[in-house]
Amino acid sequence: MISTQSPEPVTEPTPPRHDPLAALRQPNYALFAAGRLASAIAMTLLQSAIAWQVYEISNSPFQLGMLGLARFFPSLGLSLVGGAVADSHDRKRIVMAAQLVPLACSITLYTATVEGFAELPLFYGLVLLLALAAAFENPARQALVPQVVSPGAFPNAIVVNSTIQSLGFVTGPALGGLLIGFVGVDAAYVAHIVLIASSLVAVGLLRPRPFTGPRRQVSLGAIAEGIRFVRDRQVLLGAMTLDMFAVIFGGAQALLPIYAKDILEVGPKGYGVLSASLEAGALVMAITLVVFPPIRRAGRALLITVALFGIGTIVFGLSRNFYLSVAVYMFIGMADQVSVVLRQTAVQLSTPDELRGRVSSVNMLFIGASNQLGAVESGLVAALTTATFAVVSGGVGCLAVVGLVWAKLPELRRYEVRPVTVASGETTGQTEAPPGTA
Repeated sequence: MISTQSPEPVTEPTPPRHDPLAALRQPNYALFAAGRLASAIAMTLLQSAIAWQVYEISNSPFQLGMLGLARFFPSLGLSLVGGAVADSHDRKRIVMAAQLVPLACSITLYTATVEGFAELPLFYGLVLLLALAAAFENPARQALVPQVVSPGAFPNAIVVNSTIQSLGFVTGPALGGLLIGFVGVDAAYVAHIVLIASSLVAVGLLRPRPFTGPRRQVSLGAIAEGIRFVRDRQVLLGAMTLDMFAVIFGGAQALLPIYAKDILEVGPKGYGVLSASLEAGALVMAITLVVFPPIRRAGRALLITVALFGIGTIVFGLSRNFYLSVAVYMFIGMADQVSVVLRQTAVQLSTPDELRGRVSSVNMLFIGASNQLGAVESGLVAALTTATFAVVSGGVGCLAVVGLVWAKLPELRRYEVRPVTVASGETTGQTEAPPGTA
């Protein structure tokens, strides 16, 4: 007998509710986050203090640009070595050993400032040492994340980590400006010492899961393997390249002391507020990205937000009103944060654990190139023309890069991030490249 009943409709399983704090509910990751927050505050506080003191001594935008060059050269090659080291040695120990360097540098800067022998060569030498240490710390810290959080909460940890970083980056410059304005630059160095010590304690208490993948010895072949992994995946390479050239042309951060002191005339306190406004915008956007589910059409969103970054840079360069400048610089930070999260999500979710340090180091190389070469470009152009021309022309260059990438990399435009369900029943994220992408 043939049944005449209609078949039961097939329904898709309901995805689990998005939990913005999934990663932070795990004690091990909460410790990691505390250490990351202290470290991020410390790093940006120290950078702000050094930039202010160098400009006070030299009164030269060219010297500010040279600070960026001193930070960049070590990362040019050593970050790749640092990534290979992170994939072959204990990542927790690498982070702790690397943080001893900024601790020693801040003690030296405090002593030099109090005793009155703070000269430009000392700053350049210490900035070089800080960059050397960061070349090993950053890939190891990024690669450590999946060892301190469950697989299901890992995608959330990526976004939360970016939010914590933004909170630290917002607090550091503001704290630095306030300490410089009300107490003196030596107080900023004391605060840095305390923060780095706190970070060391938090990292020391971590209990990461054992590394389960194959370990390769540090070698040129191991480094090349990480480079090939990025090169053969057009979405990763395209996202990193877009971000690098956009920030090289559109970055105005190196010229903030000039804007605060000479153009807007707001002094060290205004410098602190102006510096922090970029990261304040980034923090607002980071919290938004944590609360809401991940952006699905990631490639298109990346291109649009980098274009907005360029437009904001042009407006900031032309502004002569402090409040408008703060608001626009905050908007720039919001656009930049979307770019950061989308890039980090693609990098982390697309990389196997045994390659994570090396791929992170390639990403760090792009980031270092963008931040530091951007500072050099801004300083040199400002020295040859004016600070305003340097910032505005950089924003125009950023828009040109977006247009070129939009036209030449259709795979990036079509790139999406789609949720998948893992065996444990938890929801994670999966990067999906369009057809034809390696």
